[in-house]
Amino acid sequence: MTTKPPMTENTRPPKLHRSATSLDMSVSLAGMTLKNPVIAAAGTFGYGIEFEDIVALDKLGALVCKGLSREPMPGNPPPRLFETAAGMLNAIGLQNIGVRAFVEDKLPLLRKMKDVTVIANVFGNTTDEYEETIHILNQGEGIAAYELNVSCPNTKHGGIAFGQDAALLSEVVACAKSTATRPLIVKLSPNVTSIAHMARAAEDAGADAISLVNTFLAMAIDPETRRPRISNVTAGLSGPAIKPIAVRMVYEVAHSVRIPVIGMGGISTAEDVIEFMLAGATAVEVGTANFWDPCASEKLVNTLERWCLEHRIGNLRELTGGMVID
Repeated sequence: MTTKPPMTENTRPPKLHRSATSLDMSVSLAGMTLKNPVIAAAGTFGYGIEFEDIVALDKLGALVCKGLSREPMPGNPPPRLFETAAGMLNAIGLQNIGVRAFVEDKLPLLRKMKDVTVIANVFGNTTDEYEETIHILNQGEGIAAYELNVSCPNTKHGGIAFGQDAALLSEVVACAKSTATRPLIVKLSPNVTSIAHMARAAEDAGADAISLVNTFLAMAIDPETRRPRISNVTAGLSGPAIKPIAVRMVYEVAHSVRIPVIGMGGISTAEDVIEFMLAGATAVEVGTANFWDPCASEKLVNTLERWCLEHRIGNLRELTGGMVID
Protein backbone atom coordinates (compact mmCIF):
# COMPACT_ATOMS: atom_id res chain seq x y z
CA MET A 1 0.00 0.00 0.00
CA THR A 2 1.28 3.44 -0.87
CA THR A 3 0.67 6.58 1.10
CA LYS A 4 0.20 10.06 -0.24
CA PRO A 5 3.40 12.12 0.21
CA PRO A 6 3.10 15.25 2.35
CA MET A 7 2.81 18.66 0.71
CA THR A 8 6.30 20.06 0.23
CA GLU A 9 7.90 22.89 -1.72
CA ASN A 10 8.42 20.42 -4.58
CA THR A 11 4.71 19.61 -4.81
CA ARG A 12 3.59 23.22 -5.02
CA PRO A 13 2.79 24.72 -8.42
CA PRO A 14 6.13 25.18 -10.25
CA LYS A 15 7.66 28.62 -10.48
CA LEU A 16 7.85 29.98 -13.99
CA HIS A 17 10.97 31.30 -15.68
CA ARG A 18 10.32 34.49 -17.58
CA SER A 19 11.23 34.65 -21.21
CA ALA A 20 12.93 37.63 -22.81
CA THR A 21 9.55 39.35 -22.83
CA SER A 22 9.22 41.68 -19.84
CA LEU A 23 5.97 41.29 -17.95
CA ASP A 24 4.47 43.62 -15.36
CA MET A 25 1.52 41.92 -13.65
CA SER A 26 0.96 44.57 -10.97
CA VAL A 27 -2.33 46.45 -10.70
CA SER A 28 -3.36 49.60 -8.86
CA LEU A 29 -6.50 49.27 -6.76
CA ALA A 30 -8.00 51.88 -4.41
CA GLY A 31 -4.60 53.27 -3.49
CA MET A 32 -3.02 49.81 -3.16
CA THR A 33 -0.47 48.31 -5.54
CA LEU A 34 -0.99 44.56 -5.88
CA LYS A 35 1.74 42.38 -7.39
CA ASN A 36 -0.89 40.72 -9.59
CA PRO A 37 -4.70 40.86 -9.97
CA VAL A 38 -5.47 37.47 -8.34
CA ILE A 39 -7.23 37.80 -4.96
CA ALA A 40 -8.53 34.94 -2.81
CA ALA A 41 -12.20 35.66 -2.13
CA ALA A 42 -13.94 36.03 1.22
CA GLY A 43 -15.59 32.94 2.63
CA THR A 44 -13.45 30.53 0.62
CA PHE A 45 -10.02 31.11 2.17
CA GLY A 46 -10.71 31.11 5.90
CA TYR A 47 -8.70 33.79 7.67
CA GLY A 48 -5.75 33.14 5.35
CA ILE A 49 -3.49 31.52 7.92
CA GLU A 50 -5.18 28.13 7.41
CA PHE A 51 -3.60 27.99 3.93
CA GLU A 52 -0.09 28.99 4.99
CA ASP A 53 1.34 25.45 4.76
CA ILE A 54 -0.04 24.63 1.30
CA VAL A 55 -0.17 27.97 -0.55
CA ALA A 56 2.62 30.49 -1.06
CA LEU A 57 0.46 33.39 0.13
CA ASP A 58 3.01 35.97 -0.99
CA LYS A 59 2.37 34.89 -4.59
CA LEU A 60 -1.20 36.20 -4.45
CA GLY A 61 -2.21 39.74 -5.23
CA ALA A 62 -4.17 39.75 -1.95
CA LEU A 63 -6.44 37.62 0.21
CA VAL A 64 -9.81 38.53 1.68
CA CYS A 65 -10.52 36.98 5.07
CA LYS A 66 -13.93 35.49 5.76
CA GLY A 67 -16.66 37.94 6.75
CA LEU A 68 -16.30 39.54 10.17
CA SER A 69 -19.16 40.69 12.36
CA ARG A 70 -19.29 42.64 15.59
CA GLU A 71 -20.10 39.49 17.59
CA PRO A 72 -19.21 35.82 16.87
CA MET A 73 -21.75 33.94 14.75
CA PRO A 74 -22.30 30.15 14.68
CA GLY A 75 -23.77 30.13 11.17
CA ASN A 76 -26.60 27.94 9.86
CA PRO A 77 -27.14 24.28 10.78
CA PRO A 78 -26.08 21.63 8.22
CA PRO A 79 -26.51 20.76 5.45
CA ARG A 80 -24.97 24.05 4.33
CA LEU A 81 -23.27 23.07 1.05
CA PHE A 82 -24.54 21.32 -2.06
CA GLU A 83 -22.67 20.78 -5.31
CA THR A 84 -24.69 21.59 -8.43
CA ALA A 85 -24.06 20.60 -12.04
CA ALA A 86 -21.86 23.63 -12.67
CA GLY A 87 -21.28 25.24 -9.32
CA MET A 88 -22.10 25.16 -5.64
CA LEU A 89 -24.89 26.19 -3.30
CA ASN A 90 -23.87 27.48 0.10
CA ALA A 91 -25.70 28.82 3.12
CA ILE A 92 -22.93 28.88 5.70
CA GLY A 93 -24.65 31.76 7.44
CA LEU A 94 -21.53 33.94 7.71
CA GLN A 95 -20.08 31.87 10.55
CA ASN A 96 -17.10 33.68 12.09
CA ILE A 97 -15.21 34.23 15.34
CA GLY A 98 -16.14 37.90 15.63
CA VAL A 99 -14.04 40.96 14.91
CA ARG A 100 -12.39 41.20 18.34
CA ALA A 101 -11.08 37.64 18.21
CA PHE A 102 -9.84 38.26 14.67
CA VAL A 103 -7.86 41.33 15.74
CA GLU A 104 -6.46 39.62 18.84
CA ASP A 105 -5.80 36.09 17.56
CA LYS A 106 -5.65 35.98 13.74
CA LEU A 107 -4.26 39.36 12.71
CA PRO A 108 -0.96 39.01 14.63
CA LEU A 109 -0.31 35.73 12.77
CA LEU A 110 -1.10 37.37 9.43
CA ARG A 111 1.29 40.22 10.20
CA LYS A 112 4.14 37.72 10.56
CA MET A 113 3.73 36.72 6.91
CA LYS A 114 5.92 38.80 4.64
CA ASP A 115 4.54 40.53 1.57
CA VAL A 116 0.93 39.40 2.05
CA THR A 117 -1.86 41.91 1.41
CA VAL A 118 -4.85 41.32 3.71
CA ILE A 119 -8.33 42.70 3.06
CA ALA A 120 -10.93 42.37 5.82
CA ASN A 121 -14.49 41.55 4.78
CA VAL A 122 -17.10 43.22 7.00
CA PHE A 123 -20.83 42.71 7.47
CA GLY A 124 -23.66 43.53 9.86
CA ASN A 125 -27.42 43.60 10.23
CA THR A 126 -27.59 47.29 11.07
CA THR A 127 -25.58 50.32 10.07
CA ASP A 128 -24.34 50.59 13.66
CA GLU A 129 -22.94 47.04 13.50
CA TYR A 130 -20.97 47.86 10.34
CA GLU A 131 -19.63 51.02 11.98
CA GLU A 132 -18.62 49.30 15.22
CA THR A 133 -16.94 46.40 13.40
CA ILE A 134 -14.88 48.76 11.25
CA HIS A 135 -13.98 50.87 14.28
CA ILE A 136 -12.48 47.78 15.96
CA LEU A 137 -10.61 46.84 12.78
CA ASN A 138 -9.17 50.36 12.57
CA GLN A 139 -7.22 49.60 15.73
CA GLY A 140 -5.55 46.54 14.21
CA GLU A 141 -2.34 46.61 12.18
CA GLY A 142 -1.70 44.72 8.96
CA ILE A 143 -4.97 45.32 7.11
CA ALA A 144 -4.75 46.96 3.69
CA ALA A 145 -8.44 47.62 3.02
CA TYR A 146 -12.01 46.70 3.93
CA GLU A 147 -14.54 44.89 1.76
CA LEU A 148 -18.12 45.69 2.70
CA ASN A 149 -20.59 42.81 2.27
CA VAL A 150 -23.93 44.54 1.64
CA SER A 151 -25.92 41.35 0.93
CA CYS A 152 -27.00 41.16 4.57
CA PRO A 153 -30.59 41.86 5.71
CA ASN A 154 -31.17 45.17 7.48
CA THR A 155 -33.07 44.16 10.58
CA LYS A 156 -34.22 47.74 11.23
CA HIS A 157 -35.86 48.03 7.81
CA GLY A 158 -37.93 44.87 7.49
CA GLY A 159 -35.08 42.55 6.52
CA ILE A 160 -34.38 43.92 3.05
CA ALA A 161 -30.72 43.53 2.12
CA PHE A 162 -28.60 46.69 2.15
CA GLY A 163 -27.46 45.93 -1.38
CA GLN A 164 -30.99 45.69 -2.77
CA ASP A 165 -32.08 49.22 -1.90
CA ALA A 166 -30.10 52.21 -3.19
CA ALA A 167 -30.99 54.40 -0.21
CA LEU A 168 -29.95 51.76 2.34
CA LEU A 169 -26.79 51.06 0.36
CA SER A 170 -25.86 54.74 0.31
CA GLU A 171 -26.46 54.99 4.04
CA VAL A 172 -24.29 52.05 5.04
CA VAL A 173 -21.48 52.93 2.60
CA ALA A 174 -21.38 56.55 3.76
CA CYS A 175 -21.30 55.44 7.40
CA ALA A 176 -18.56 52.89 6.74
CA LYS A 177 -16.51 55.39 4.74
CA SER A 178 -16.70 58.00 7.49
CA THR A 179 -15.46 55.41 10.01
CA ALA A 180 -12.86 53.58 7.94
CA THR A 181 -9.20 54.59 8.08
CA ARG A 182 -8.42 52.35 5.10
CA PRO A 183 -9.74 52.06 1.52
CA LEU A 184 -13.32 50.80 1.26
CA ILE A 185 -14.38 48.20 -1.32
CA VAL A 186 -18.12 47.56 -1.63
CA LYS A 187 -19.13 44.01 -2.61
CA LEU A 188 -22.41 44.19 -4.50
CA SER A 189 -25.26 41.69 -4.57
CA PRO A 190 -26.32 40.55 -8.07
CA ASN A 191 -29.91 40.06 -6.90
CA VAL A 192 -31.06 43.48 -8.09
CA THR A 193 -32.83 44.97 -11.11
CA SER A 194 -29.97 47.31 -12.09
CA ILE A 195 -26.46 46.50 -10.90
CA ALA A 196 -25.14 49.70 -12.49
CA HIS A 197 -27.56 51.82 -10.46
CA MET A 198 -26.40 50.21 -7.21
CA ALA A 199 -22.75 50.65 -8.17
CA ARG A 200 -23.26 54.36 -8.80
CA ALA A 201 -25.01 54.68 -5.43
CA ALA A 202 -22.02 53.07 -3.72
CA GLU A 203 -19.57 55.29 -5.60
CA ASP A 204 -21.50 58.46 -4.77
CA ALA A 205 -21.53 57.44 -1.08
CA GLY A 206 -17.74 57.19 -1.00
CA ALA A 207 -16.72 53.68 -2.10
CA ASP A 208 -13.10 53.48 -3.28
CA ALA A 209 -13.76 50.36 -5.38
CA ILE A 210 -16.52 47.93 -6.27
CA SER A 211 -16.36 44.12 -6.14
CA LEU A 212 -18.96 41.93 -7.82
CA VAL A 213 -20.70 39.65 -7.93
CA ASN A 214 -21.72 38.03 -4.68
CA THR A 215 -23.72 34.80 -4.98
CA PHE A 216 -27.07 34.47 -6.75
CA LEU A 217 -30.08 33.48 -4.65
CA ALA A 218 -30.96 29.87 -5.54
CA MET A 219 -32.22 26.56 -4.17
CA ALA A 220 -32.33 22.80 -4.79
CA ILE A 221 -34.76 20.06 -3.74
CA ASP A 222 -34.16 16.32 -3.29
CA PRO A 223 -36.85 14.54 -5.38
CA GLU A 224 -36.59 11.38 -3.25
CA THR A 225 -37.13 12.98 0.15
CA ARG A 226 -38.95 16.07 -1.18
CA ARG A 227 -36.84 18.12 1.19
CA PRO A 228 -34.59 21.08 0.42
CA ARG A 229 -30.93 20.23 -0.16
CA ILE A 230 -29.95 23.10 2.17
CA SER A 231 -31.32 23.47 5.70
CA ASN A 232 -31.84 27.18 5.10
CA VAL A 233 -33.96 26.25 2.01
CA THR A 234 -32.43 29.00 -0.13
CA ALA A 235 -28.71 29.50 -0.65
CA GLY A 236 -26.14 31.36 -2.70
CA LEU A 237 -25.10 29.94 -6.08
CA SER A 238 -21.46 30.35 -7.13
CA GLY A 239 -19.03 28.71 -9.53
CA PRO A 240 -18.78 28.41 -13.33
CA ALA A 241 -22.58 28.47 -13.74
CA ILE A 242 -22.72 32.18 -12.90
CA LYS A 243 -19.65 33.37 -14.83
CA PRO A 244 -21.34 34.67 -18.02
CA ILE A 245 -23.81 36.71 -15.94
CA ALA A 246 -21.02 37.99 -13.71
CA VAL A 247 -18.96 39.08 -16.72
CA ARG A 248 -21.95 41.00 -18.07
CA MET A 249 -22.50 42.73 -14.72
CA VAL A 250 -18.83 43.66 -14.42
CA TYR A 251 -19.00 45.15 -17.91
CA GLU A 252 -22.07 47.22 -17.01
CA VAL A 253 -20.59 48.47 -13.74
CA ALA A 254 -17.16 49.26 -15.21
CA HIS A 255 -18.87 51.48 -17.77
CA SER A 256 -20.99 53.19 -15.11
CA VAL A 257 -18.47 54.18 -12.41
CA ARG A 258 -15.06 55.85 -12.31
CA ILE A 259 -13.64 53.77 -9.46
CA PRO A 260 -11.89 50.37 -9.94
CA VAL A 261 -13.94 47.19 -10.28
CA ILE A 262 -13.01 43.73 -8.95
CA GLY A 263 -14.69 40.89 -10.83
CA MET A 264 -15.63 37.49 -9.49
CA GLY A 265 -17.86 34.57 -10.36
CA GLY A 266 -16.68 31.17 -11.58
CA ILE A 267 -13.04 32.08 -12.16
CA SER A 268 -10.73 29.07 -12.42
CA THR A 269 -8.49 29.62 -15.48
CA ALA A 270 -6.18 32.31 -16.82
CA GLU A 271 -8.64 32.87 -19.65
CA ASP A 272 -11.36 33.60 -17.07
CA VAL A 273 -9.17 36.30 -15.51
CA ILE A 274 -8.46 37.85 -18.91
CA GLU A 275 -12.16 37.79 -19.78
CA PHE A 276 -13.12 39.70 -16.64
CA MET A 277 -10.32 42.21 -17.20
CA LEU A 278 -11.35 42.80 -20.81
CA ALA A 279 -14.87 43.46 -19.49
CA GLY A 280 -13.45 46.19 -17.26
CA ALA A 281 -12.15 44.56 -14.09
CA THR A 282 -8.92 45.83 -12.55
CA ALA A 283 -8.53 42.67 -10.45
CA VAL A 284 -10.44 39.44 -9.77
CA GLU A 285 -11.39 37.33 -6.79
CA VAL A 286 -11.22 33.53 -6.86
CA GLY A 287 -13.79 31.76 -4.71
CA THR A 288 -15.41 28.40 -5.40
CA ALA A 289 -12.29 27.07 -7.13
CA ASN A 290 -10.57 27.15 -3.72
CA PHE A 291 -12.98 24.43 -2.54
CA TRP A 292 -12.06 22.17 -5.45
CA ASP A 293 -8.34 22.83 -5.05
CA PRO A 294 -6.90 24.72 -2.07
CA CYS A 295 -3.95 25.75 -4.27
CA ALA A 296 -6.19 27.11 -7.04
CA SER A 297 -5.36 30.78 -6.47
CA GLU A 298 -1.61 30.23 -6.46
CA LYS A 299 -1.79 28.02 -9.55
CA LEU A 300 -3.86 30.68 -11.27
CA VAL A 301 -1.10 33.25 -10.76
CA ASN A 302 1.33 30.92 -12.53
CA THR A 303 -1.00 30.07 -15.41
CA LEU A 304 -1.90 33.74 -15.83
CA GLU A 305 1.79 34.63 -16.07
CA ARG A 306 2.31 31.88 -18.63
CA TRP A 307 -0.67 33.08 -20.68
CA CYS A 308 0.65 36.65 -20.73
CA LEU A 309 4.13 35.55 -21.79
CA GLU A 310 2.74 33.34 -24.54
CA HIS A 311 0.61 36.21 -25.82
CA ARG A 312 3.45 38.71 -25.45
CA ILE A 313 1.60 40.89 -22.95
CA GLY A 314 4.00 43.38 -21.41
CA ASN A 315 1.69 45.19 -19.00
CA LEU A 316 -1.31 43.30 -17.67
CA ARG A 317 -3.05 46.51 -16.58
CA GLU A 318 -3.52 47.49 -20.21
CA LEU A 319 -6.05 44.68 -20.70
CA THR A 320 -8.61 46.28 -18.35
CA GLY A 321 -11.57 47.41 -20.45
CA GLY A 322 -9.85 46.24 -23.61
CA MET A 323 -12.72 44.30 -25.18
CA VAL A 324 -12.93 44.99 -28.94
CA ILE A 325 -16.38 45.63 -30.42
CA ASP A 326 -16.62 45.77 -34.21
